[in-house]
Amino acid sequence: LAQQHNLLLLLALGLTLSALAAALVAMSVRRPVRHLVQGAQQLEQAHYATRLTLTRRDELGDLAQAFNHLAARLQQTEQVRRHWVADTSHELRTPLAVLRAQLEALQDGVRPPSPENFALLLRHVALLGSLVEQLAELARADVDPMRLTLLPLDPWPLLCDVFEGFAPRFAAAGLSAHLGPAPSLALVQGDAQRLRQLFINLLENSARYTTRGGRVEVMGTSDGGAFELHVDDTAPSVPESARARLGERFFRVAPDSAVGGMGLGLALATLVAQAHGGALRFEASALGGLRVTLRLPLAAP
Repeated sequence: LAQQHNLLLLLALGLTLSALAAALVAMSVRRPVRHLVQGAQQLEQAHYATRLTLTRRDELGDLAQAFNHLAARLQQTEQVRRHWVADTSHELRTPLAVLRAQLEALQDGVRPPSPENFALLLRHVALLGSLVEQLAELARADVDPMRLTLLPLDPWPLLCDVFEGFAPRFAAAGLSAHLGPAPSLALVQGDAQRLRQLFINLLENSARYTTRGGRVEVMGTSDGGAFELHVDDTAPSVPESARARLGERFFRVAPDSAVGGMGLGLALATLVAQAHGGALRFEASALGGLRVTLRLPLAAP
């Protein structure tokens, strides 16, 4: 009987210790889980600055760290979205204000309904349409990768065609433009329409921002497994700190410049280059302005 009594005491003590250990384990798990649930509820309410302060070195600690990374990414995305909306509304406001002022002038009889004034209105409508189209392109790229129809092609004839069509634009800007000799045959996997758009944006950037009386030089090379296109222009130069941001949406070296531009052309050009597996590089030009280099990988034999 004494032995049975001792066994029962040991059994009761074991059960008590097991229950106590289970309670301690449950408490140690319940608290971080509760914090995770509260944090998830905060994120659901768009409080993206929420962070968990768990320092555990187990799976719950890894989960808390992943939660903090997710919250940081959501916070960054929300900031980008807010900047995008603010910048878009700001850029749309200017051409709309100009259109409104012109129409009110026509309505009040301040400006006569002449072909010249209607042509001015059409130019502003075209500018607004171009801006909306660029915004739509960038928005689509955020949701879905840019869709391309890739075929083996030589980009140099495309560039020559775009360059020739740009002659009136360079002349209107008071710039002289020079196209270098054709490089050796370089086939890339490219979408002709998208590459044409890219070339137009690069040349338009030089035509828009190069000081009147300057020049633009375009040269192509093909070596090292890639086709490279260099677009050099004369002053003004671009500071090194600003060159690092060229290609960002809505970024302009001189935001208040009277030459216009929404800071979207190089952003679209960068997207097209990346969609082709290539890249854009921005450097100081030996001519005193900016050198933009497009690098596209050559197609496999």
